[in-house]
Amino acid sequence: MLSNIANIFRIPDLRNKVLFVIAMLALYRFGAYVPTPGIDFSAVQEFQAQAEATGGVFAFLALFSGGALTQFAVFALGIMPYITASIIMQILSVVIPKLEEWRDQGAVGQRKITQWTRYLAIAIAVLQATGLAFVFHSGGGGFAVANPLGDVDLIPNFGVGKVLLIVLTLTTGTAVLMWMGELITQRGIGNGMSLLIFASVVSSMPALFSRVLAERGLGALIVVLAAFIGLLVAIVFVEQGQRRIPVQFAKRVVGRRMYGGQSTYIPLKVNQSGVIPIIFASSVLYLPQLLVVLLPSDQAWAQSIQRWIDTNLANPLSPWYIVIFGLMIVGFAYFYTAITFDPAQQADTLRKQGGFIPGYRPGPATERYLAKVLSRITLPGALFIAAVALVPTIMLGIFVPGSQNAFGGTTVLIAVGVALETMKQIDSQLMMRNYEGFLK
Repeated sequence: MLSNIANIFRIPDLRNKVLFVIAMLALYRFGAYVPTPGIDFSAVQEFQAQAEATGGVFAFLALFSGGALTQFAVFALGIMPYITASIIMQILSVVIPKLEEWRDQGAVGQRKITQWTRYLAIAIAVLQATGLAFVFHSGGGGFAVANPLGDVDLIPNFGVGKVLLIVLTLTTGTAVLMWMGELITQRGIGNGMSLLIFASVVSSMPALFSRVLAERGLGALIVVLAAFIGLLVAIVFVEQGQRRIPVQFAKRVVGRRMYGGQSTYIPLKVNQSGVIPIIFASSVLYLPQLLVVLLPSDQAWAQSIQRWIDTNLANPLSPWYIVIFGLMIVGFAYFYTAITFDPAQQADTLRKQGGFIPGYRPGPATERYLAKVLSRITLPGALFIAAVALVPTIMLGIFVPGSQNAFGGTTVLIAVGVALETMKQIDSQLMMRNYEGFLK
């Protein structure tokens, strides 16, 4: 392993890519601590301490911003507006013919979809930033924390101008993060958006390990570390699992040369959708928890809705949270798998290339077989990631209260999934240059 890491830094272009990613992630973490102009930073620090101690919506949402949300930093919204916009665009591409046409155009159409995704992400960021401004102005309002700060105003001289400044700053922060994520994808290693989320969820782990040691002692820390390592092993094992569909290509003569005749396979992963269902489901829970702050806080019905969301959608131990989050994970696993792997398109590609699956005729028979296999392996994969996201979170919430967000299955699954995909890309770069890769 150490020799492989050394090989990365022996290759100039690969070394530059890795250093570029590190620099971008460091810049992102720096922005997570730069306060938004126009706020009372001392009051925000008090708010942050109370939110982390009592839980609630902000303790949950802060996980995906690396703590920037409760600090009201420039990058408080994180990359989640873009993830939410991506979900909406992928859903709309199934029902809107124009988007479906763009999707089938290849790289040109994808650029158009990406551009409109950016526009939608900015609109969502404006909406969320406006909601955050009013939440912080009210000191939490009973929504963000169990005991709001009352008369303490996190945003002094609150008015239209101050709200516009805050909305502009937070929206610009999201736009900068989108730009950074795309730069990492183009000039670095791995998916930029996923790496930004990876940096957010991993950044909270050291502090939480220290908190468990301080509050529960060495024994509890050892138990948490053992569960953490066991979870890592299970996730890696399932992430690497795949069903290999054998494919043979018929021999054909072109001119004086004979082509085909070889055998290969189509790898279908048990968890075909990877970490995406977790991110999708989390972002769906993220949106209503911020939209609700736009309701009038002085109305009894609005306060009831806020309390219900805080109790049920932001509490990992709530039955509503467990059921809704689990069902969304399974649903998004099937949805994303259907988008990324189309049995009809795969069967048509095999037919055009002269390939066939032994025992199945090319065309509709191959399509039905692929759809059947995909459906069968997607279910256990979806149930596994749902269990990984929920069971450790519930156990930690019971035995180590307050640590479930950082040590829960969601965090570990995101971290492991992104790390594995990044390592695979590094491994492919090394193998292109005749170096032995990371993954065996």
